[in-house]
Amino acid sequence: MVMSEKPVFFAFEADFVESLRCIPMQVRFKLDTCGIKLKLDQWHRFDAQERYSLAQWPCSTEAEIQTYRTYLQQLVLQHTQTPAKDLAVDPEPPWHQPGAVPVQTQEQAQALGITIPVDKWANLTPLQRFALYKLSRPGHENRNFLPALQEFKLAE
Repeated sequence: MVMSEKPVFFAFEADFVESLRCIPMQVRFKLDTCGIKLKLDQWHRFDAQERYSLAQWPCSTEAEIQTYRTYLQQLVLQHTQTPAKDLAVDPEPPWHQPGAVPVQTQEQAQALGITIPVDKWANLTPLQRFALYKLSRPGHENRNFLPALQEFKLAE
């Protein structure tokens, strides 16, 4: 597999990026793209190079997505003897909709006294929109939501 992407790590992930003890947004984005549910205990079984490669490998085209998925399943099987669970892939996920801020994301921002204008949402990368969407989920620990808004220049 060609490793052609420079991994994108956000500043709000800085406390764990060096060790990659948590699954970074870039990898979580790819998991949703390729349809695999990876548990944190499975992630912890991978060595540092395997974790970094999962952040680095491309996962955009159909061929890349399938290759990424196959490689990840092989890693999980190798380290746990159990395949990772499949995850339904949304063909039109909210983070690929630049014209509409998802309700849950806007509500989470409004709870902080912030409104996300659609034009600013549209100017974010799909990965940035993914991060905000995931960080605004109900029942999710949202401590990185405000730092992400600030990092993406949506809040002071």
